[in-house]
Amino acid sequence: MRYAVSGAVLAFALSAPAMAADVIVEQPQSIVSGTSVYDWSGFWVGAGGGRGAVVHELGLIGFPVSFNGVGGDGFFGQLSAGYDHVFDNGLVAGIAVSGRYGNIETTLDIAPVPFFGFPGFNADVTAEYGFDVIGRLGYTVAPRTLAYVLGGYTWQHFDISTNFTGSIYDWSSSGYVVGLGVEHAVRDKWTVRSEYRYSHYSSHDVAGAGFLSIDPSTHTFHTTLNYRFNGGDSARTIAPLSYDWTGIKLGVAGGAGAIVHDVDLIGSFIEFNGIGGEGVLGEINIGYDREFGNGYLGGVVLAARVSNIETSLNVGGFNADIQADYGFDALLRVGKIFGGRTLAYAIGGYTWQSFDLSSSPAFVTGDWDLGGFTIGTGAEFAITERITAYTEYRYTYYEDTEFNSGGFISLKPSTHTVRAGAKFKLY
Repeated sequence: MRYAVSGAVLAFALSAPAMAADVIVEQPQSIVSGTSVYDWSGFWVGAGGGRGAVVHELGLIGFPVSFNGVGGDGFFGQLSAGYDHVFDNGLVAGIAVSGRYGNIETTLDIAPVPFFGFPGFNADVTAEYGFDVIGRLGYTVAPRTLAYVLGGYTWQHFDISTNFTGSIYDWSSSGYVVGLGVEHAVRDKWTVRSEYRYSHYSSHDVAGAGFLSIDPSTHTFHTTLNYRFNGGDSARTIAPLSYDWTGIKLGVAGGAGAIVHDVDLIGSFIEFNGIGGEGVLGEINIGYDREFGNGYLGGVVLAARVSNIETSLNVGGFNADIQADYGFDALLRVGKIFGGRTLAYAIGGYTWQSFDLSSSPAFVTGDWDLGGFTIGTGAEFAITERITAYTEYRYTYYEDTEFNSGGFISLKPSTHTVRAGAKFKLY
């Protein structure tokens, strides 16, 4: 699908400034004059987890009908193992295998009606477990920080179950995964890795009936703690860089993500999580950071964005879209500076978003605005005395909106987005 390129776009945004970092050189230990670079070579194992969203695109086989889509979100746990090799020019190449188990799911709930003896109904479509086999290519952008892109093979098992019957149908799909990440060494043998992965799975013919097809894709954010068997300082050095984190910064970023609309019918008697969509975004931002004692940092960020994150329905010559088209954020962030050049931070605050409903032919149109809150996490690293690069994950939950005065139908959107970009410090 057209959003599969989003991982590559994000990867370029992160890796391009990274390649402009100070050149890493190898010298005998006896004459090292710069800052020692972490040795990423060798085997490693890791454990962690994350959060993400799934979007199922539905299609009628043999008919010009598609719906993108049915969405859901949730958490997962992950175990990983891999091997990395550092080349003489400072590039890091590696291969890894990761397995996961989680509850990223779409849920339909119908409330019980005791008067009629109806006990209630629940049905779930869950991305239960799966694995990835990926390769990655990265560069040491700070003495103990690695930025990288990744890609490879992914496999996922899905299950449909109800509260009456348990599992009623399951299937497995394979596909490709692309993404980007940052890894930082916190101790000689211990590192923390945060990465975004976009996975797209092959089409599945539901029940083999040749009638209904489903094409899943996921947007997931992963954080793992890793043990490196050969971890520690290497013979390579990087030229020292003095970066003052206090000041005003202008930034630009690109990103991607998914949206999930929780649907409530008849005053929440029927709840469906949900209607999904996905797309890419662009952002500009301005912020102020202040460095406090012991390497701690606090700051504010104002950001504006445009996007085409949307849900689409196509039936023959009719098309309808719900698009999150533009919005802004007013956020606070707090973080910790490591080694003078790498910042790990949490971010949160207020978000405003414009939504647009359009169709062709123009049978249904409309627009509405919603406020909400955002929380997230990110990593930023200094490239020069004025330029930093960063990658960031955000989860945003919006207030609900009613489509009629009686409250018969309401939507509660939420988004999972990742962005990567660069900032220029004004002073």
